Amino acid sequence: MSAAEQVPSAIHSGNRLYRERKRTNFILLVISGVAIGFGLFWLVWILGTLLYEGGHALARATLYYQMTPPPGADGGLANAIAGSLVMVAAGTLIGTPVGILAGTYLAEYGRHGWLAGATRFLNDVLLSAPSIVIGLFVYSVYVAKVKHFSAWAGALALAMIVVPVVVRTTDDMLKLVPNTLREAAMALGCPVWKMITSITYKAARVGILTGVLLAVARISGETAPLLFTALNNQFWSTNMNAPMANLPVVIFQFAMSPYEDWHRLAWGGAALITLAVLVLNILARALFRKSD
Repeated sequence: MSAAEQVPSAIHSGNRLYRERKRTNFILLVISGVAIGFGLFWLVWILGTLLYEGGHALARATLYYQMTPPPGADGGLANAIAGSLVMVAAGTLIGTPVGILAGTYLAEYGRHGWLAGATRFLNDVLLSAPSIVIGLFVYSVYVAKVKHFSAWAGALALAMIVVPVVVRTTDDMLKLVPNTLREAAMALGCPVWKMITSITYKAARVGILTGVLLAVARISGETAPLLFTALNNQFWSTNMNAPMANLPVVIFQFAMSPYEDWHRLAWGGAALITLAVLVLNILARALFRKSD
């Protein structure tokens, strides 16, 4: 075949390949769009149902300052809201330092050692472990020993959920810090601990804070660990060494009851937790985008 005859053949082959790629791209775009639409449909349906069913309860001021009521009485979720805030705060304060220090070791000290690899593997296992397993573990090692439920046990269970999230985020964010910054500090005679606290932490602080916020968002709606640890309390209580009311368990108990007024409060509590978690996730995304 002459050169003059090869040119049209090459052009035809190129056009055919272009059409095939364009057709494949269109098919994949359609599949991706359908998948996105499918996921958004359920998300909008869930949020819409929560706001529709729980919007009336959220609009009532009594939801925020009255205690959980007996059947047939008017009331709110003040003690459950306060209990959830206390246990989430305690769990975050316990788990965050442990997670940050462990993530710092993985990224800064044991980056190439076998212990770091094993720790990352075990951390991933703990990250994907069902929360009910963590609740059962805390029940067996703490609640069963002291022979009573308590908010401290609930905070400990929540802290064990916080730790792997913060470890993973801290490790990933510190590894994104350029090594040239570390080398420059070490060249000036800066100790390793000083380099970490003054340079790498500052460079990765937004990403680490994002991980902490995501961990808080995750533990805010956990029910299973609290059923085994903090249980519930119908009255106002600030004693961390005793059972304490919390929103997830109250929602579970009220939703399973046959009383219509409890169902309304359960919907209101579910909508409240969902909106709080949504706000925390949006805040975390905004901070992460700002860091970029």
